[in-house]
Amino acid sequence: MTLANKVALVTGGGSGMGAAIAMALAGAGAQVTIVGRREAPLREVASATTQGPSVHWQVADVGNRTQVTQLVERVTSAYGPIDILVNNAGINIAARKLADIDPNDWDQLMAINATGAFNLIHAVLPQMRAQKDGLIINISSIAGVRPSALAGAAYNASKHALSALNASINLEESVHGIRATLLAPGEANTPLLDRRPVPVPAEVRAQVLQPEDIAAAVLFIALLPPRACVPQLIISPTIYPFA
Repeated sequence: MTLANKVALVTGGGSGMGAAIAMALAGAGAQVTIVGRREAPLREVASATTQGPSVHWQVADVGNRTQVTQLVERVTSAYGPIDILVNNAGINIAARKLADIDPNDWDQLMAINATGAFNLIHAVLPQMRAQKDGLIINISSIAGVRPSALAGAAYNASKHALSALNASINLEESVHGIRATLLAPGEANTPLLDRRPVPVPAEVRAQVLQPEDIAAAVLFIALLPPRACVPQLIISPTIYPFA
């Protein structure tokens, strides 16, 4: 199977997992648009794509509902209805304990990690319902399956919200042929590690999950036939097994 003639939208596509996911989907034949808040990294990822159709880019803030609506309209106008949505955009903050969290940081994190995913889902569902088919992959975290002191209260809350949203899609939209997967990686070598209160050594970064590992999982899900739904997929690095 290939993803030829499929239209995919990947948020947070300027680096890390999003960039790897975009390249994997394009390599399988999908028409991919990556989204982010900064033009330069998006351009760099798009220009680096050498297999499959070209990767296109659009600047938008997923936390801004107006921008998201306009984004989906532009992508649909250019390439057709969106078949695959990958909600990958996500941030964390440096001050993670409840006693230290700045309420403004909480608001920004929730706006991107939780509301941002909702904004994209809300924007693409009408066209997915109309074509009786659609795949939504929400990139979460093990912190969205069980709270983690290391991830922090705000990040835990945002990823648990995403988990509930993902389950709600399957409960309500499966009758329209729409499937949703919560992909929950463990420790992964992405730019989020740069926000850790304590720096992560290079030798540890090399041992944890890499962006291409997550991309391979997304591609596996995307290549399944419409009759198959993967509600949740947890991936852990071998050195930190999920219990």
